[in-house]
Amino acid sequence: MNESSDDAMDSPLASPADGQRPIPERHPWLTFALPWAVYVLLGSLEPRPPSAHAASGWLPISYGYYPVVYTLKIACTLAAILWVSPGYKRFPFRVTLVAPLVGLAGIGVWVGLCSLHLESRCSSAACLSWLAELGRRSAYNPFQELAAVPACWLWTYVVVRSFGLIVVAAIIEEFFLRGFLMPLCINADWQNVPFGTVSCGAVLVAVLYGVLTHPAELLAAAAWFALVTWLMTKTKNLWDCVVAHAVTNLLLGVYVLVTGHWEFL
Repeated sequence: MNESSDDAMDSPLASPADGQRPIPERHPWLTFALPWAVYVLLGSLEPRPPSAHAASGWLPISYGYYPVVYTLKIACTLAAILWVSPGYKRFPFRVTLVAPLVGLAGIGVWVGLCSLHLESRCSSAACLSWLAELGRRSAYNPFQELAAVPACWLWTYVVVRSFGLIVVAAIIEEFFLRGFLMPLCINADWQNVPFGTVSCGAVLVAVLYGVLTHPAELLAAAAWFALVTWLMTKTKNLWDCVVAHAVTNLLLGVYVLVTGHWEFL
């Protein structure tokens, strides 16, 4: 019996006790929700422009500390991503050609609808100006706010801001929304829902997620998240959604740098 027990312990098929497995393996939802939660929680600390009714997030942090707060947010979120990254193996990395094309179309949808300023008009008409204020972005222009610091610090922040916008935001949002939240709307056993499966409720949740997380760009968010949901159903590939998101954010960053419309960021 002792020899059999030893063989069982040495067998490659033997698995460690549940208590010895890494926490993300015991709680798979952490792979999708933890980086997003860290990103959102620390994002709530980001200070707003001095002209905003609320000078900062829920802590009175000076606007001048925005680069510090943002860098801390990205560093902590990246640490969370790396900690749960073994769970990403569930989705082998592959990208189809349609993904960047959707991302390219997405920037037209986003900028085009935002430029109409329909949200602010509707908010005024419906006495919902608080909603526009709630979604007001930090609009931090580093070339203006950091003009007096050495150029190396300025461009370090630009690189961090770009990395956060293009890579981090795309990964954490798409994994949370399409890898966890939408499947959960379909079945409580969300891990066994084939990726790309949708229901009316799941599509509605995707659009509502976009609207609630971008309240100052309601129409643009609704249209963009619906567009990427279409991509999800077409290719049934989570990384396509991430790449489309990243391409739109990349082009949005380029648009802001060229035009100076920092209110988009």
